[in-house]
Amino acid sequence: MTLDLSVDAQVPKAAPKPGKYLFGPVADFLMLGGSAFLILPVLFFVPREYEGPLAATMVVVAYLVNYPHFAHSYQIFYRNFGRKARGDGYDRSLQLRYIFAGVVVPAIMALFFAYGAATSNTRLLGFAANAMFFFVGWHYVKQGYGMLMVDAVLKRKFFDDRDKKVLLVNSYAVWILAWLQTNTAVTRGQYYGLQYYTFAVPSWITDIAVLAAVGSTAATLLMLVNRWRKNGGGLPYNGIVAYVASLYLWILIARINPLWLLVVPALHSLQYLAVVWRYQTNVERDVADATRDPEPKMLSVLGPRYRLRVLGFIIGGAALGYLGFWLIPFLLTALIPYDSQVLGSSLFFFIVLIFINVHHYFLDNVMWRRGNPEVSKYLFR
Repeated sequence: MTLDLSVDAQVPKAAPKPGKYLFGPVADFLMLGGSAFLILPVLFFVPREYEGPLAATMVVVAYLVNYPHFAHSYQIFYRNFGRKARGDGYDRSLQLRYIFAGVVVPAIMALFFAYGAATSNTRLLGFAANAMFFFVGWHYVKQGYGMLMVDAVLKRKFFDDRDKKVLLVNSYAVWILAWLQTNTAVTRGQYYGLQYYTFAVPSWITDIAVLAAVGSTAATLLMLVNRWRKNGGGLPYNGIVAYVASLYLWILIARINPLWLLVVPALHSLQYLAVVWRYQTNVERDVADATRDPEPKMLSVLGPRYRLRVLGFIIGGAALGYLGFWLIPFLLTALIPYDSQVLGSSLFFFIVLIFINVHHYFLDNVMWRRGNPEVSKYLFR
């Protein structure tokens, strides 16, 4: 789940002037993270007995938002994958990254889960859940940073290398603190019927992490004030909202309300979709017949062909998400025998969910790099 426009993500200032927003000022604010600031206060007034209906609602939202957000990364990553693996148009480093994330990582994970399931090693499989939480937190903060960089480019309010280092250090400090707090608060839990285990963390390590997070947050605020002055009173505000929501609302205080834990994944996914849908729109606009009416003519009410193709991309993501998160694990459960007394009745749902979450991190870490020619060409148009 990482939108990794990291330390090398600054677009040269000589680049063609990009649009000001992904979709518009209000849409960008809400999709990039602003909706979190509106929803969280409301949840404190929701009675706890509504947790069940809200959880059921979020299952429906998962079909519409969470699952497509994962699926879109596969649609983009593996599109023309043969050309990427050959290095046709990609430098050697990026070629190797594509091969590693697209072939090596899923092969290693498949072997890991196959061994764990075949040997009924519940403890080994349980540690995979902790690994997922580790990568999910890392991914959330990197995506928040990436969104800030995207909005900075769109607004032409750039950060220099020193500024970006401050932002990244703060991202990692907050993420590490949140992960340590989770390991301190929980030693064992259940995930899809399997036990997972956290690590015993001495309190003094957490205390150091708190100091690091507070110090880096203060440094970030000071940097933003200085950048505001240098920019003549302007900042990429929607990007800052995305950064703050990702680090603090979705990671650091995610456990502040049980209902909030149900909502955060959808808000994170919506943030991702804002960029992906804009990116895919620019890809489709680059096709020669993009502005022509679609065939048959009755489809012309939907607009030119590029809009129809974007809609197909979105629908395809929803279908792929359903396939990956529900149909495939359901079929595996029905077709492959295993010791359900030891591994529970939802083993393949457990495996698929962790597999996709972790793999998603590796895919995004390759796709959304400045060195990727497709990002340079389509993301900021």
